[in-house]
Amino acid sequence: MIRECRTEDFDAMLRIINQGAQAYRAFIPPSEWHDPYMAADELRGELAAGVRFLGYAEEGALIGVMGLQDVLDVALIRHAYVLPGRQRRGVGSALHQELASQTERPLLVGTWAASSWPVRFYQRLGYRVVSAAEGEALLRRYWSVPDSQIAASVVLADARWARHGRG
Repeated sequence: MIRECRTEDFDAMLRIINQGAQAYRAFIPPSEWHDPYMAADELRGELAAGVRFLGYAEEGALIGVMGLQDVLDVALIRHAYVLPGRQRRGVGSALHQELASQTERPLLVGTWAASSWPVRFYQRLGYRVVSAAEGEALLRRYWSVPDSQIAASVVLADARWARHGRG
């Protein structure tokens, strides 16, 4: 079952993000890795900045989350994580399908360049990796991330991006 995350889901969301992020640990530059990967105050900041989360629940318990944030003229996929052991079962695809249906804006997602499986995941959903130069420009325009993260990231754009005369 997919549903909007609620205030009472905060602890479960934080747990899913931090457990899911462990899969990226080897690919994240040491200067960008924190333990926990996301602190509670950071998640509160993301929510305050307008990141809206959907959750995938099984038997009433959240096992995956994916956020959507409207920024200027696009929507960003943010913090897409599924609990270890529940991955590769369609949870991320289902969350993405529901989020994508909730906006007409072009969708962009940023991820760590060295982690090939999320890139392949989004490519299967119809995204394309933008050029390094365009990715850097997009990361500077739509995200608030340090230069070290920009250098280690890629951006993928959905088909709406190209239909709007971009890319």
